[in-house]
Amino acid sequence: MTFPAIDVVRLLTVRGESLAVAESLTGGLVAAEITAVPGASKAFRGSVTAYATALKQELLGVDATLLAERGAVDAQVAAEMASGVRKALGADWGIATTGVAGPEPQDGQPVGTVFVAVDGPRGGDSGCAGGGKVEPLRLNGNREEIRRESVRSVLVLLLKELTGEQTGNERAQDTERNGGF
Repeated sequence: MTFPAIDVVRLLTVRGESLAVAESLTGGLVAAEITAVPGASKAFRGSVTAYATALKQELLGVDATLLAERGAVDAQVAAEMASGVRKALGADWGIATTGVAGPEPQDGQPVGTVFVAVDGPRGGDSGCAGGGKVEPLRLNGNREEIRRESVRSVLVLLLKELTGEQTGNERAQDTERNGGF
């Protein structure tokens, strides 16, 4: 298995594109993973760790009504975080993590509920802000395991977008549309 941060930095560098990160439950671990790669400064613009819900609105432009109605652990919040950090830091790509690592539930969501998002220069079919994609996760494990898997998952999601790889759900829809072939 390859290391997604290395592949992400390599692809962004080759393409001359940049990345910004918005983090909540991962608390800076995504940015740390990216900046551990030699040469990351060629592609990495920076990050915002918006752990407090109010900062998601103030720094990343997440809709205040959305936060009030659904809380910070929500697919659309993740999408708006990715879009907001991309705009705020002037990057080609934005990625985001939000969720519940534990030990207690948050915003009515159980421990292990995570949303990872990517927003990039190409339009998508997800209906998310800026043509981005959001992947909901239900993770098991302790706090550290949930946070580590969230980091890996958001980098893999970005890698899929960068390489144009379809997710399993898109493949299933394509198969269904093409009569099972």
